[in-house]
Amino acid sequence: MITAILNGYNRPQNIPKQIEALRNQTIPPTEILLWYNQGIKGQQQVDSSIKTAYCNHNFRFHGRFAFALLAKTKYIALFDDDTIPGKKWFENCLNTMKTHPGILGSAGVYLTTNKYFPHERIGWNGKLNDQPIEVDLVGHAWFLERKHLTYLWYEDPISWENGEDMQLSYFAQKYGNVKTFVPPHPPGQKDLWGSILGMELGSDRLATYRTDKNHGPLRDRIVSEQINRGWKLARD
Repeated sequence: MITAILNGYNRPQNIPKQIEALRNQTIPPTEILLWYNQGIKGQQQVDSSIKTAYCNHNFRFHGRFAFALLAKTKYIALFDDDTIPGKKWFENCLNTMKTHPGILGSAGVYLTTNKYFPHERIGWNGKLNDQPIEVDLVGHAWFLERKHLTYLWYEDPISWENGEDMQLSYFAQKYGNVKTFVPPHPPGQKDLWGSILGMELGSDRLATYRTDKNHGPLRDRIVSEQINRGWKLARD
């Protein structure tokens, strides 16, 4: 039913924790795939049941999404390398799909202007929510039908360096009328969250927002251009 896709880059030490968290899900994945972008740190060895692709080039954020097209299940779940899901995350997503089908994610962004910054955050790293909430884009942990992933490739992106999260939500909306939601992240119920150690694992010196000086301006430009091309925001 679910294929999980992990992303190995410069935090290989987190991969065993991610695999353990996936196998301990109340609804475990049918299969786990691991995409290894070219990184500066050594690769983590995993058992042979996990299909692993080693790449000698850094395809940035889009590579893992291309790899995910090889999944054979109805649903796919992708995770950043700093993301450990609670044990009921997949159960939470499947329940949300019954009432709010679409692109689901653990860290939602609600855009308040025609740029990326400033914005409101919904989910584990922002405003916690008892019910699914529509947002403009999600990140850190995605859950979606495999068929909806194909929308990501309907047009060339504005940038291959960043913005795959907003590109996915925009193209899914534009070509499939598919909306984006954050499943419930209730206070004190981390088993349901898509990320339970994000603050601890994602704020180190390897974080993209720390290493890439163009991170903020580029994301601002992508949002502005996508809105100019017809992206309808949740506030509209």
